[in-house]
Amino acid sequence: MNKPLLAALATLAVTGIGVAPAVASPAAPASPTTRTAPASPASPAAPAVRAVTFAGTVSLSNCSGSVVRLPASEDDDPALVMSNGHCLETGFPAAGEVVVNQPSSRSFGLLNSSGTRVGTLRASRIAYATMTDTDVSLYQLTRTYAQIRSSYGISPLTLDDTHPTAGTAITVVSGYWKRTYACAVDGFAYRLKEGEWTWKDSVRYTPACQTIGGTSGSPVVDNATGKVVAVNNTGNEDGGRCTENNPCEVAEDGTVTVREGINYAQQTYRIPACFGPDNKLDLARSGCVLPKP
Repeated sequence: MNKPLLAALATLAVTGIGVAPAVASPAAPASPTTRTAPASPASPAAPAVRAVTFAGTVSLSNCSGSVVRLPASEDDDPALVMSNGHCLETGFPAAGEVVVNQPSSRSFGLLNSSGTRVGTLRASRIAYATMTDTDVSLYQLTRTYAQIRSSYGISPLTLDDTHPTAGTAITVVSGYWKRTYACAVDGFAYRLKEGEWTWKDSVRYTPACQTIGGTSGSPVVDNATGKVVAVNNTGNEDGGRCTENNPCEVAEDGTVTVREGINYAQQTYRIPACFGPDNKLDLARSGCVLPKP
């Protein structure tokens, strides 16, 4: 995993270099957009690309995250913060464990577009969290989307409810480091195995996204739509095979592939189907395939 920050700092203290779990050494901050050659006069105008900023992202005590809304969320719904399951304040959920509607008073630093912390948000509960099939945590906040917008002028990021496609230009936005990583969706791992955990249909980044410790839980934003398509979570640090901090890809036929230095995220398009009116978790809803307790 892109291990939580305290563990990453312990690594730094021992080695004295910028090594982070499950990733290669950090590269210089990447631009949030990708340069392309100008279109020829005869070419049609390219579609506008939304600027990817820090607005709506949050910093946790040890990870990154974002204030997110579902496609059907209303302004007066309690807001949600998304991060990784392995970023929970209670520690890593075991394989097969699903956390639902547990009290929490965790705080989050809310960032504006330039990455400045403008306020503190607080959870009322962990609505959902797991490291089985995916690696996600969703906190319900004490404030609504409308209240956050009224206080800070910041709107949530929207979760896309469709499967991303290979080749899509993306930006990983770390609220902890106030740093972005720009690359593209290289493809998808049928199964991604790391230690005792296995994740399904994981997003594989192209090599440019060299995420580091503390970026766990960062939203992965589709540059063209501005919507969140995944949540950043892990990478293969040193070429190990299917061990902690060294995930491996397992194909449908059982073939194992190790990609040293390559990083991954977990898709989020399955989440909206599991929430009903008022942003209430309902794992029994039609179309909800998230793991259940």
